[in-house]
Amino acid sequence: MIIRVIAEEDQARGSGTPQLILLGVLPGSGKTSRGRRVAEEIPAVRLWGDEWMARLGVDWLDEETRDRLEQLFWDLAQDLLRHGQTVILESGFWLRSDRDEKRLGARALGAAVELHDLGAPIDELCRRLAARNAARVSGRVPISREQLEHWSRFFEAPDRAGLDLFDGPAPTGPTS
Repeated sequence: MIIRVIAEEDQARGSGTPQLILLGVLPGSGKTSRGRRVAEEIPAVRLWGDEWMARLGVDWLDEETRDRLEQLFWDLAQDLLRHGQTVILESGFWLRSDRDEKRLGARALGAAVELHDLGAPIDELCRRLAARNAARVSGRVPISREQLEHWSRFFEAPDRAGLDLFDGPAPTGPTS
């Protein structure tokens, strides 16, 4: 995980307008894979709390530290957007209010904003998480079905009207 500032020639290959890309979904949906792929394709700076917390040796369930880190990421993302950089935030963005805050804040800086909705049914997410848990990949914390079901009660999936507020690609997951 290296934050790289995009060279002017890299930015020139894009639209010329900085972008904020939000990856908003529950665990097991493919945020990390999508984030890595998109960061290389565009290129973009990718900020992901789970990865940073693991590298810092912080318990991934430490909500106070996670909240502070997410605020630092948002501050950094705004600075990068002001300088014409494209940024990917991988945070889940479970609440519409979180998605709205980032969308409106980035737009105020002249950035386009995409929401990549990779939603999938709970059973599919559990299947993916079980496979990931079995692989025991370094830096990946096992997540149980019970945890996922608990968190899903707090997740406000974007509906069509919410998705239409964003720029960019058509949604790739189911919508409500």
